[in-house]
Amino acid sequence: MNRPFSLKGDTSGAALNAVTAEVARPKFAGSVVGQAGSPAALNRMLEAMAGMKAASLDGLLQQAVTALQANDFQTGGSMAIKALEIDERNGFGWYLLAIARERAGDFAGSVRCYESALALIPDHAEVANDLGRLAYRMGMKETAEKLFQHYVQAHPEATEAVNNLACAIRDQGRFSDAVKVLRPALLSAPEDSLLWNTLGTVLSEEGDPAAAATFFDEALRLKPDFAKARYNRANSRLFLGDAQAALADCDRALKEPMATDELQMMRLARATMHLALGDLAQGWRDYEARRDPGFADVTHVAIDRPVWTPDSDLSGRSLLLVGEQGLGDEVLFANLIPDVLEALGETGKLALALEPRLVSLFQRSFPQIRIGAHATFNVDGHTVRVMPFLTTEDLAAIDLWAPLASPLQRFRSSVDAFPDRPRFLTPDMDRVAHWRRMLEDAPSGPRVGLLWKSMTQKGGRHRFFSPFELWEPILKVPGICLVNLQYGDCEAELAQARKEFGVEIWSPPGIDLKQDLDDVAALTCALDLTIGFANASLNLAGACGAPSWLVSPQCAWPKLGTERYPWYPQMRVFTPSSFGDWEPIMQSVALALAESFGTGTEAAARG
Repeated sequence: MNRPFSLKGDTSGAALNAVTAEVARPKFAGSVVGQAGSPAALNRMLEAMAGMKAASLDGLLQQAVTALQANDFQTGGSMAIKALEIDERNGFGWYLLAIARERAGDFAGSVRCYESALALIPDHAEVANDLGRLAYRMGMKETAEKLFQHYVQAHPEATEAVNNLACAIRDQGRFSDAVKVLRPALLSAPEDSLLWNTLGTVLSEEGDPAAAATFFDEALRLKPDFAKARYNRANSRLFLGDAQAALADCDRALKEPMATDELQMMRLARATMHLALGDLAQGWRDYEARRDPGFADVTHVAIDRPVWTPDSDLSGRSLLLVGEQGLGDEVLFANLIPDVLEALGETGKLALALEPRLVSLFQRSFPQIRIGAHATFNVDGHTVRVMPFLTTEDLAAIDLWAPLASPLQRFRSSVDAFPDRPRFLTPDMDRVAHWRRMLEDAPSGPRVGLLWKSMTQKGGRHRFFSPFELWEPILKVPGICLVNLQYGDCEAELAQARKEFGVEIWSPPGIDLKQDLDDVAALTCALDLTIGFANASLNLAGACGAPSWLVSPQCAWPKLGTERYPWYPQMRVFTPSSFGDWEPIMQSVALALAESFGTGTEAAARG
């Protein structure tokens, strides 16, 4: 996001596909390894080409190889094209062109070239391996698995290939299958630190950071300068509640040489460690790593206007803020909008691009702001965000722009900078009244909304949510009317509550809990309380000032080194004493609910 990204001239004829932007969150470093056109791969290709008879063709291909070995991708690609002009069915020419296009950043064009090469030289397994790495990078994990499997069959001794196959399987959530791939390789090569590291990432994603740390320790014993393993151990330590040790590991890992993508990923992780420790100034500075063009999960914003910086004078200016990350994050970061409006002053103008489902709620809350929906597309393997509601003239009139979280550097540089503001979003009061009337038809008792999971499960997000069966003591608090606020497919949990716990969770009629977010916000304001984890709907309740209780893991950075949620002052926070120790804290929530709303209380009498 640091430089303009234009939809013109950046495509190679690939279709423009609407996508959901990859959320730029810290991840474990256990991805595929190797590089397209590595010296070893090029040498193997030269050996395979040795028997070619067409001297002129062979000479062009040799020149292409020489250029690629010197990291001259433009010349390498040009020589490959000249060779293909002589013989368009030369698989090695397509393979070299694929390498050149991938290294130049044209992923869509590279895929087509790899596919042509694989069809023409199917026995050259290196093509499948490189195409697998590219497919993995583009999020095509099932395709990558098949391609890596092809390479492993040809080179069973190649531990890097086994590692890549395990990563592709792990990222599809098939953790036991990934372990099955890694186990025989580790028995054959117990000194391979790469495999120990990847095994650790499998256990981390499965939700066992303590066991994972053991394998990261082993990887570091074998290779003390292994930056990825040290960084991964840092993340495990953060999940286990030791942010200080996590930061020390991350700082040390960042001292090692590494690719730009890995560097920015580690900086982003370090941001969460600083934020978890309450060092907001450094945390927000590191958080800018998500905007680096070299970061794999970067979302490019198609606007060619000056970028806001923390020292920018906003008075009387025209500013565009672009929503980012997940939907809940857009709500969370909007905490700073009143401060931005104050800095712009009476003559300043603010435009805000948001997830479409948030537009109506924000328009009501901030009538002085021009608000519209952003849209996100895949352009040749790059994620690009645009603002269709702004014309070319509108964009030209903008003085400065920024991703929505970036002004936190200026307006939320310490916990003390968070205002004790009852709310910053305004629900539709007519709909609040509507839901109060509808709730009269629900079972008697205080109305308590429940949220128990996120629909986003990427990046091991399930680690931060209690299993549904541990909600039993909360669901069984007597005298409570339980209201379902959980969006997505939750029929299994509703049936489980009914069958196993003997509890009926009332589902509000006439509302799509995933799509009708303005109405969801109004519904939470009609309830006596909302309890849940930090998903989008709980953020809406908090931003609208509705009574809310949050069940939060130890490592949650939005607590900003406190035992509360500074973003929403009214929100009560419950945190387990150790990672994954959900049962005692769910018991504590149940006890607090009984004390506040259980049978015999004034609230119960209201029902």
